[in-house]
Amino acid sequence: MSSFLAAVKDESKREDCFKLLDLFTEITGCEAKMWGSSIVGFGSYQYQSKSGYQSEWMRTGFSPRAQALSLYIMPGFSEESELLSKLGKYKTGKSCLYVKRLSDIDEEVLRALIVQGFQTMNERYPTEE
Repeated sequence: MSSFLAAVKDESKREDCFKLLDLFTEITGCEAKMWGSSIVGFGSYQYQSKSGYQSEWMRTGFSPRAQALSLYIMPGFSEESELLSKLGKYKTGKSCLYVKRLSDIDEEVLRALIVQGFQTMNERYPTEE
């Protein structure tokens, strides 16, 4: 994990990735795990697609992509318009929040988005103990 993040070429993006690693670890209480070759994920859940395919995926995470940092807030943003209005410079996809650098956004608002997304995932997919 650390070696993957240490290999991020852009120094500012690399520093942001280590901040994100600490933030996601603190919020989730989960150990970071690589999902594929470029996604740092936290927690996991089993889901079934409409076609019946079953798979395991992370509950939340991030990836240092070339254009931006991709933050995976798995429940999406349909109920987060108030928080998003306070976030700063970003773009979204269905479950992805794209930011160029952490200095472009309000980190406390980001924290709230991660917390809410992770709590929603835990409600939808309770862990089996």
